[in-house]
Amino acid sequence: MHTGLQRAGQMLPRVHDEPQSSDSLRKSGYDRKVSAREAKKKKKVIIWGIEVPETLSWHGWELGKEMIKHLTLKNVHGKAQKLSYSSPSTPFFFTVFPQLITLNPGMSVTLPIVFRPSEKRDYEDRIHFLKAEGEFSVTLRAMLPRFCLSIPAAVQLPVCAIHNVTEATFPVCNTGDLVSVFAWETPSPFSMIPDSATVNPGAERMVKVIFQPKVAGVHDATATCWFGGEVKQKRTIQLKALAKYPWLYVSVTGGQSEGVQPGKFQDVLCFGSVPVGTTAEKSVEIFNMSVVDAPCTIERAKDPLLCDYVFSCNVSHGVVPAKGKLVLCIQFQPQVVGEHSTDYFTITSAGYHLETVLKVVGSCKGPSVSLHQSSVDFNWINVGESLMQTLKISNTSDVPAYYQFDIDCEGSVFSLDCPCGVLEGTTTLTLKVIFRPTHPMNYHRRVVCLVHHQEPMYVDFFGTCHSDTAKPVTLQERHLSWYRTNMVRGLTFYPPDILSMMLKDGKLQRDEKGALMLPPETFPPVVCDTDSYCSMLLCNTSTSLITFSVGQTACPSVLVKPSSGHIIPGGHQIFFLSTHPVNTVFQKHALPLELNSYPAYTKEIVLQSCGQSLLLLLEGDGNLYFKPLHIGTSSKRMYTIKNCTRLPVVFTWKIHQSDSKVLSVSPTEGVLQPYEAMAQAWTFTPDKETKYVLRAMVFVRWKSPDPASSKGVHYVLRVIGEGALGTMRAQKEHLDLGNILVGDQKSCSIVLLNDGICNLNYILSVEQLITGPCDPEEVRSDPLALELEHSGGTIPARSKAFVQIKVRPVRRLHYTWSIKYAICTPRAADLTSTKEEQQPLCCIVAAGVYPTLRITDACTTGVASSISKLHLWKLFSLDALNEFLERDPTPGELTYKVPTRHSTCLIPPVYTPLLLDFDFGSAPVGSEPTIVMLLLENKGVIPVDWAFLFPSDQKMDMERWAEDADFTPQELHQMRIQDNQLFSVSPKSGTLLPGQDKSVQLSHRHDFIGTDRLPVLLKISYGHEILLTFSGVTVEHDQRYVHFASTKHLFTPIAVGRSHPPTQIYKLYNGGSMPVTFEVQLDNIVKIQEKNFQHPVFVCLTPRGEIPPGETGHIEWIFSPLEAKTYMVDILINILEGDSTQITFQGVGFNPNIVGEAATSSQFFSSAVIPGSAKLTVPGQAATLSHHRICLGNIPDCTKAGRLVFLNNILKSKAVVFSWQISSCKEKVLEISPESGIAQPGESIPCFITLKPTRNPSFCRINLVCEVYIQESLIQYERDLHEWEKEKERQAVEFTITEKDLGTKKKLMSPSVRLSDSAEAENLPESSAVIRKYKTLPPIKNHPTSSQPPGHIKRGLLLDKDTSQVRVKPEPPTPLLLHLDVSARSYAIEDFLSNFALDFPRYFLSCPFSAQPSESESVDGNRHGNKWLSLATASKQELEMVTDILTGVIRSLLENGHFQKSVRKIQDEPIPYFSQFKSAKSAELQDSRQGSRVSASTDIDLEKDGEKKKISQETSPSDLLETCETFHHKQLKEKEIINRQPAVGNLVELVLENTLQNILIEASRGEVVLTARPRVIALPPNRSRRITNLAPPPSRA
Repeated sequence: MHTGLQRAGQMLPRVHDEPQSSDSLRKSGYDRKVSAREAKKKKKVIIWGIEVPETLSWHGWELGKEMIKHLTLKNVHGKAQKLSYSSPSTPFFFTVFPQLITLNPGMSVTLPIVFRPSEKRDYEDRIHFLKAEGEFSVTLRAMLPRFCLSIPAAVQLPVCAIHNVTEATFPVCNTGDLVSVFAWETPSPFSMIPDSATVNPGAERMVKVIFQPKVAGVHDATATCWFGGEVKQKRTIQLKALAKYPWLYVSVTGGQSEGVQPGKFQDVLCFGSVPVGTTAEKSVEIFNMSVVDAPCTIERAKDPLLCDYVFSCNVSHGVVPAKGKLVLCIQFQPQVVGEHSTDYFTITSAGYHLETVLKVVGSCKGPSVSLHQSSVDFNWINVGESLMQTLKISNTSDVPAYYQFDIDCEGSVFSLDCPCGVLEGTTTLTLKVIFRPTHPMNYHRRVVCLVHHQEPMYVDFFGTCHSDTAKPVTLQERHLSWYRTNMVRGLTFYPPDILSMMLKDGKLQRDEKGALMLPPETFPPVVCDTDSYCSMLLCNTSTSLITFSVGQTACPSVLVKPSSGHIIPGGHQIFFLSTHPVNTVFQKHALPLELNSYPAYTKEIVLQSCGQSLLLLLEGDGNLYFKPLHIGTSSKRMYTIKNCTRLPVVFTWKIHQSDSKVLSVSPTEGVLQPYEAMAQAWTFTPDKETKYVLRAMVFVRWKSPDPASSKGVHYVLRVIGEGALGTMRAQKEHLDLGNILVGDQKSCSIVLLNDGICNLNYILSVEQLITGPCDPEEVRSDPLALELEHSGGTIPARSKAFVQIKVRPVRRLHYTWSIKYAICTPRAADLTSTKEEQQPLCCIVAAGVYPTLRITDACTTGVASSISKLHLWKLFSLDALNEFLERDPTPGELTYKVPTRHSTCLIPPVYTPLLLDFDFGSAPVGSEPTIVMLLLENKGVIPVDWAFLFPSDQKMDMERWAEDADFTPQELHQMRIQDNQLFSVSPKSGTLLPGQDKSVQLSHRHDFIGTDRLPVLLKISYGHEILLTFSGVTVEHDQRYVHFASTKHLFTPIAVGRSHPPTQIYKLYNGGSMPVTFEVQLDNIVKIQEKNFQHPVFVCLTPRGEIPPGETGHIEWIFSPLEAKTYMVDILINILEGDSTQITFQGVGFNPNIVGEAATSSQFFSSAVIPGSAKLTVPGQAATLSHHRICLGNIPDCTKAGRLVFLNNILKSKAVVFSWQISSCKEKVLEISPESGIAQPGESIPCFITLKPTRNPSFCRINLVCEVYIQESLIQYERDLHEWEKEKERQAVEFTITEKDLGTKKKLMSPSVRLSDSAEAENLPESSAVIRKYKTLPPIKNHPTSSQPPGHIKRGLLLDKDTSQVRVKPEPPTPLLLHLDVSARSYAIEDFLSNFALDFPRYFLSCPFSAQPSESESVDGNRHGNKWLSLATASKQELEMVTDILTGVIRSLLENGHFQKSVRKIQDEPIPYFSQFKSAKSAELQDSRQGSRVSASTDIDLEKDGEKKKISQETSPSDLLETCETFHHKQLKEKEIINRQPAVGNLVELVLENTLQNILIEASRGEVVLTARPRVIALPPNRSRRITNLAPPPSRA
């Protein structure tokens, strides 16, 4: 075993830049790079400059033997590195004793790792290395030999066409230690090649997966690979492929021939006329329009009647590549001149699922050779002479022609210089004909000119030879004509002398007739029992003469001319053959041709012949079926007929006259070439609801003008159809598209159903109805907001059709579209009749909407937490904002539908008609930011995207050179605000789903003194955009400042003529840190009063007052209009030591006979639509109120009203302490029970808010504040305060004197100092009591430190006391302020009865009318001048005097012992509770019952007016009863008088109120279920009711 370290220097390897992860590496906080040796067997990585292998593995190990592997670490860093390591944790792996390793750059160290196994199992451990950068490890692993195959997780095969094959390969790697045999289980349509194999360790085997789908779609299958030994293991691979249908399109290059007739065959390849014996080629392109390769087969249509194929294709199978094409070469090799050939090729793909038929047509053309003259006249010449004449022969066709004159030029007097040859196309050849007579006589020879593939031609050579002794009559052409005529008439059988005799006798006359002509076909198809002719060409290509002889006797059915002869070298011989087929059966003719008179050179020529009879093939066995049709509509079908003969035929369709209105065909006649199929268009138009069975006939005849072939045949076509009436309907008669964004588009489809048996051609029409808050005349002219993809179409029978519609509303209104349909018929072509026949189909409704956003709640935190929610609602103009958000956006707001950087300047342009202020109020410089929380809620039905855009968010990013360097003061102001982030919004944007809400925090930092203003755009995507001006004021610490939200105040409208106008309140907010005193200048009020006949229109009840820092002050006003008009007055409000502000007060007087009082009072209660319940919570909030607003409505001024509010502790583990704060000026108006208390975790405390009788009409709007503390913080504060007080007391009595010479002045000052200390101790707040009873803590304010002269000594501190030793007094915890807005309007009794008489019984009057203070004075301010106005205008000295007097009176009462005893006695007296609720009837009944049971010995004491009368036992029962009756009668009168007292009524009302409050408290705690169903319990009958009442009823006099 190695015990040392081995080092070796190596070169630095290349390192990859990208890190790779490894499961075996364990590291933290470092970067890793992959080495270039990664491809090697031992994968290495680089960690902090150290190159190490990821894993050391041991294979093939044995028990009892040690195996050593070396772990090499190399420093690839540029600096020396130090590292240490620890031994493996298990005893199976070990190495040398750990020591510090130092590696210089490029050096390496090798650690020997020894593996010593103890049993056959797998082992794994780690060796850890530690560097300054961190720790990493190398895995040590020893594995047993095992089977292990590695295959990919998935294989994606190429997309494939159905019935095609695609393939992919993947490796199967044997990563184990043993030879492995694997076998595949593969589901269809996949297969593996090979499906089983053997793989050696470390080797891999490529496996091919085959995909051969038969169904189109996505194929996802799992193949399983089984391998292993006795225990089989498996690996799975996901096979994914996509199969598609191919789409082949056949395109014929070139234009379509004129001879091609329209029909079913869209793809027709026309070769035109092709020379006989040649081969023409044309190409056809097969385009693959799909994304898959498409294999296809090309086959010729098999026709048993067609035996000689003239069309051929070079490709029978092929694959058309995806988005590619395959070019087919079609060859046409005609053999029979004049024959029209037709054939069909079928292109099949996708496993015979898709077929395309290609029609090929062509005709055969031969030579067109003619002689310029039919005879050559040599006139007469002498014997021994010769005469030469010319004969021109022309070929007008472009097909070369083989010609041969059947003449022996050597043995005849007539000879040609070129008796045979080849005449090229469109050429003329001049032949020389020589006449060499040998005897004086007439010479005539008719010479046949044979032309291959053409009928023979005849030319007459004639001339006369004279000699000296014989001069016969010159033979002329007319003589030849007479001879032929005589031969036809059979006159040539008579000798010439007899003919002359008959002519002389007049028995004969001269006449001229024509000559005979042979048919031109070359064994072409002919009609049965007629002759068929063809020509045959025999060429001599040798250099010697060839003789030929045709064995005519061997084949008597064929006649050959010439039957024998010879062919010179290079020449040719044209044979004419004829046969006479008698039937339609093919006959073979074997014609022997012997050459050079040698039997061994006999060649057998095989010919075929067949007679043709008329045969027409009708599609569908002569039946044509039409689908049922709607009456009045037409259906067109293509019907194919085929000529099954080798001769062209002519067809003609005939339809009965009575059926011609229902059935028609086009074309009605035509020519069918041999084997040609043609489709005719049949039109069926039913005119009634019935089933039709019609008959049509087609007549067929040969095209040949031969009279023998003019006889034709006919076939019957049976046409079956049905007329029906159909209707259609929509699958959904009512389709609600829901809400659609205005200007946006929504698409859907309506499903049309045809349940009938016939197809329907329909036309759709749309009617639009717009409803909602709009002008009907305005929206009537709106264009249709619904667009149909197509307004008409055809829907097949018993099927459905989809019509795509697009809806784009242009208004925020409700749209209703009525879709109607009409069935299209030729009779209903005009629009008028179509409208008359329209039927309702479906109704589609939709609503155009805009994104709707609303501010549903708002609250403040931070320095502005004392601002009420109502005041905050006005500062931020939230009513106007919400009202504007309810409107439709203007076109200008939709200029940019989404937030866009569209501005090139610092101040973006404004496209919104609304500008609002978000007033953050004011606060001292350096104070906490003013934080306002707004709750945005999506009240609509579609998602809303919103954003607050600062000016920088709307400005486009521009190059610096394009920026304007000169900034305006306004731009600089905005830049300062944005750069210092004085205003912030979080989050600035978001998305709200329908019904969802989101809180947004807006803040203003008070870093700089002055007014900050920043335009912020609230942008709602596809909706409103509103320019919000963020404004906030920051004041100095010692500045007295009142924040005016507006310079205009509007009083609530007041009815004219009211004797008791209500009191209204104008609020002032002190936004500074100093208390402020305000004074109201009343000069303009006096002027208004003078203008109104000394009537006090405006009365200020609080012309002077003081407002603490951070609180709101109230100025009470009375607005009493004299006329129904608007009054305005400008009032100057002076702030002492501060600025003055002029406020315009405006009031409206109205005529109560025109405008009701209820309407104006509702405006007061709805002036601020703040939420009634809490929705927002601020961070750290411990409690919430169930309501943020209480509206008591209209109430009489002599009654009280109350509501129940719950204070909820939302903490789960901490209790909270609450305390209600009521402003001093309203303490006599509101009562809260309980005013303070503790709420346990999750507890809800019911708080009863009661508004006492106001006694004077007024508008009450009070902001109640509840301070909430966490109980733990208060307890901790109490402890800290107690320790601070103890320390303060200790420091007050303990001091150290360091001076050696004590002055007299100091001695004299000591008592004063102690006195001062004691005085301060007495003035300390009773913190312990406050905390224990949880009294209200003083408000937290920033009190300014007044400037003090130098050397000033604070109370409680000694001159020689070190200030550093004095502990800071603990501050009370900051409370959470919960605001509750209480609003009500109180009326005088007569005003309330005149306006709300029906509501009067709902209220309890706490005192009789007479007890009310006199209100008979006119509204001139005198009724308030004695009580409120005098106190408000009193001087400071007067107020102090009143305070001292009242203090003395109260102190004397408290020191009076008799008074204190009386008070205690009153508290101990029992409350007469039950006696006040006893009625007179029950009392009499009870007394009568008692009187009936009184014995003679009973004594009754009656008390009356302080005197007692005793009735002795001897009194008679009748006297006793009379006395009792009198007593009870008087007692009832006294009770009635007592019940009429106000105190009794108040007591009853209080008891009932307490009872109801107790029920509500029990219900809130779950002790009583108010909504439970009442239980009916049957009680036993009351027996006491059966007792006869002996006492007479009391008198009602």
